[in-house]
Amino acid sequence: MKVLAVLYNGFKAAIEEPRLLGTVENKLGMDKWLTARGHEFIVTSSKDGPNNEFEKNIVDAEVLITTPFHPGYLTRELMEKAKNLKICITAGVGSDHIDLNAAVDHKIQVLEVSGSNVTSVAEHAVMSMLLLVRNFVPAHEMIERGDWEVSNIARNAFDIEGKVIGTIGAGRIGYRIMQRLLPFNPKELLYYDYHEIPPEAESAVNCKRIGTVEELVSQCDIVTVNCPLHEGTRGMINDRLLSAFKPGAWLVNTARGAICDEHAVSRALASGQLRGYAGDVWNVQPAPKDHPWRTMKNPLDGGNGMVPHYSGTTLDAQARYAAGTKSILENYLDGKPQAHQNVIVGAGKYETTSYGIH
Repeated sequence: MKVLAVLYNGFKAAIEEPRLLGTVENKLGMDKWLTARGHEFIVTSSKDGPNNEFEKNIVDAEVLITTPFHPGYLTRELMEKAKNLKICITAGVGSDHIDLNAAVDHKIQVLEVSGSNVTSVAEHAVMSMLLLVRNFVPAHEMIERGDWEVSNIARNAFDIEGKVIGTIGAGRIGYRIMQRLLPFNPKELLYYDYHEIPPEAESAVNCKRIGTVEELVSQCDIVTVNCPLHEGTRGMINDRLLSAFKPGAWLVNTARGAICDEHAVSRALASGQLRGYAGDVWNVQPAPKDHPWRTMKNPLDGGNGMVPHYSGTTLDAQARYAAGTKSILENYLDGKPQAHQNVIVGAGKYETTSYGIH
């Protein structure tokens, strides 16, 4: 059968570092294995513009492997052309680049490597909070310029201790973030989620559930976004919701860029309503060179902690999601059952509520 993978280019780095498995060059470590089994394995980074390799090869592929870090956007229109497509595997976590409702209608399975990125992303989120709250980026830029003006940095630097911190979404990643924040001695840990955390898990991190997103953000000094992107969360953090934030709050988003209105966030940062915004996810990836999040600043010329989408693709995470992708594909090829936690769309129906309640 034909297996198509859309991955990101690793260039020289992937040649020098073979553990960069999620790249075109290193092919998730599956090239020889699939070829030995007699399958055709097409790996490309070409996914945008006319005559891209993704759209050309999806027409007769039976298996599609994609990644959240360089997403091949599988629309309903493309599914109509993909007559042989039976299964989509996300090498990582987050399958919002696939039209999941269309996958249900076309009886195309969608699976992802559940849990493969949770530690990596949780660590990145906590790091992002620290670099915003401590005003790290402007401090480092000052050193690079050859300057030394401590007061200009310290006037916008704070401690995490004693702050109210809230997560929108308290699943595998959101909960791990709260676990990692507990030693910083925050004033309160709050969460909003349509699933309630079991009482013993709430007690373990001393967190409290809040009934609405609006109520959550109005109480928090720091807000972290840890929910999937779906119809109910797309554009959720907009001008209206940002106006409910505590003035001068920090916002960290390592979930999906499109959960936030890019222009609303830029305006809130420029006005000082947000003191800082950090994350690694963008509404379009790769992000355009003129994307406002690349250069936006707060009134004190700081508050921007944006980086490329890499929190869930550390070398440790790549080893996990490459192994998980191979396991899912092997189960499919051998007709074995899949691990339930990896299945987003089964045979014509959703198998999870992670992408909204269906």
